Amino acid sequence: MAILESINMGTPRPIPGKHAETGIYKEPVEGEVTVTKHGIEGDAVMDRKHHGGVDQAVYLYFADDYRWWKTQLDRDLPPGMFGENFTIAGVEGRSVAVGDRFTMDEVVLQVTSHRTPCMTFGRKMGDPGWAKRFHQAGRPGAYCRVVSGGALHAGEPVRHTPFEGERITVSELMALDGVRDIDPAFLRRALATPLHYKMREDYEERLARLL
Repeated sequence: MAILESINMGTPRPIPGKHAETGIYKEPVEGEVTVTKHGIEGDAVMDRKHHGGVDQAVYLYFADDYRWWKTQLDRDLPPGMFGENFTIAGVEGRSVAVGDRFTMDEVVLQVTSHRTPCMTFGRKMGDPGWAKRFHQAGRPGAYCRVVSGGALHAGEPVRHTPFEGERITVSELMALDGVRDIDPAFLRRALATPLHYKMREDYEERLARLL
């Protein structure tokens, strides 16, 4: 059975080499947290143009991907290192698809999209080439909307319910970052899923230009 291995929250911290602050530095917390449609109460989200919002209220990363990265980087990677809110063990991260649901007690999350690495992530990792490396690895984790909120604590069992419609994995979506011409058939398949609203708008516009 899958397990909620860690709940991770951040407070505002300066971005290395910048004046702006970030909430990407997340660390495991003990005790109960409250999850709302906007995410975990008290968790720092600084750049709300690119982060947060109801369609990426919670970011998941997976223990199997952490194990892979530890072999690649040869370093300790504690939960929250990648800025995720929930670290989940017992689910293959690369196979997670848009529309999949994760149920933890009364909290229900639905996957909406992959994570696109940014310069802030690279600065946190201390690697100017990190965004490219993370992208090439194809292990993006998953952004989720909150279908049902509630109280939660680490150690809860997690029920992973795969989406019954078109299966568009987060790894597939990540591979298309920066691709100018996406196969219209793929666009139509993706639009049949409960995709992140910004990505949905982008894909709808792409299809409309082809008509």
